[in-house]
Amino acid sequence: MQASRIAAACVLAITLSTASHAQTAGSIYVTTGWFHFAPQDSSTPLKITSVGGNPVNITVPNTGAGISSSDTIGFTAGYFFTGHIAAEFEIGVPPDFDVSGTGSFARFGKVGTVKQWSPTLLFKYFFLEPQARFRPYLGIGVTRTSFSDGQITNATFESTVLGGPTTVEASTVWAPVFNVGFTYAFSEHWFAGFSVSYIPMSTTGTFTTQSQTPIGTLTRRAESKLTLDPIVTYLRVGYRF
Repeated sequence: MQASRIAAACVLAITLSTASHAQTAGSIYVTTGWFHFAPQDSSTPLKITSVGGNPVNITVPNTGAGISSSDTIGFTAGYFFTGHIAAEFEIGVPPDFDVSGTGSFARFGKVGTVKQWSPTLLFKYFFLEPQARFRPYLGIGVTRTSFSDGQITNATFESTVLGGPTTVEASTVWAPVFNVGFTYAFSEHWFAGFSVSYIPMSTTGTFTTQSQTPIGTLTRRAESKLTLDPIVTYLRVGYRF
């Protein structure tokens, strides 16, 4: 009798131990951690589209721009619909990116800066059982990426290439997100995770210059398409309610 009680107690303890780590239907979790953005960038040549309101469409050959890597703090909130399927919303403090010239513009080095906003909605499928401490997953989702605070910081580039004081804008884009990662549960509530995302995306930068000419100030517009295609890693710690 005593042996059977001990065996039953062991089974109960094991059951409670595994259940405490379960990511079951209805579970809500939040995380915070570190995003690293590594653009796989390229660009089209700078094209002057108009001068004084008149279309010109002049392409400047062997020119372009590249964008730096960047890091920022990220936050997420997620919900398990089932023991295997979860939805997750991710957002980060907008990171700053340095923009540098390429091709014949490479001699200018850094020419400007820009901030990126990229809230993301992901749907994830978790493998293994909900009670497992280690759970790999695959995810797919969508992001709406916009840019703000774009500015030219290189006075020589602004005056000699763009032709005067210039404002910068970049188009807002929607893009798919392909995601893979894992989580590891330390206790009933606390866990850590790591993921890698690939986001195929591009944006068009528009440059509006107030150019001084012998006949007065003329508005000159130019543009270049920048392909970003970032690989984004996310190392985080989370709390499950």
